[in-house]
Amino acid sequence: VHHRPNRAGEKRGHGSTRCHRIILRQSVTGLPTVIVLAAGKGERFKASGATQDKLDALLNGRSVRAHVLAAVQASGLPFHVVERLHTAHLPQPGMGDSIACGVAATPDAKGWLILPADLPLIQTRTLLAVAAALQRHEVVVPRYDGQQGHPVGFAVSCRNDLLQLAGDQGARAVLAQRQVCRLYVDDEGCVLDVDTVELLQQVEMRMQKMVAN
Repeated sequence: VHHRPNRAGEKRGHGSTRCHRIILRQSVTGLPTVIVLAAGKGERFKASGATQDKLDALLNGRSVRAHVLAAVQASGLPFHVVERLHTAHLPQPGMGDSIACGVAATPDAKGWLILPADLPLIQTRTLLAVAAALQRHEVVVPRYDGQQGHPVGFAVSCRNDLLQLAGDQGARAVLAQRQVCRLYVDDEGCVLDVDTVELLQQVEMRMQKMVAN
């Protein structure tokens, strides 16, 4: 695994290191597990005019969920899907609860990549790049065009903190307490979700262009 050196004049933020493009020259050892978060209610999507669950919405004849799972399966990384039934016992489950459930269900994992199931353009190479960077860093956050994306990678040392998560804030509390590696990727799919019908249409147009090319 090789990191491009920091460019001159580029500053390192407090509590973070900058990890640039990673070249995978060999298979990653101690493969982390991808936690696919599919337990959300998709309320923003429905509020935008949708009549179905966003993960079931079709893009080029395939559901949003199916696109994400195809990328995960192609990576060869172990994975676990957190469904609504897994958080149904909680009064008001949020993303934090889903992450905690996923981590609890995979006690032998060598780390985790947290991936929401509403990112249908996510690229397999991004999953592998985060997994590779996680071999050297405790927390890895992919970034694209100045935005923080997914999947966010967490080493085994973060397990207890991840198990304590609850509510809608996801893993922000863990990120605030750890040294974070910012991994710059060329993958719009790591930030482009389908939280609204309009965003779904944007993703569909991009997907059609990709197929045409």
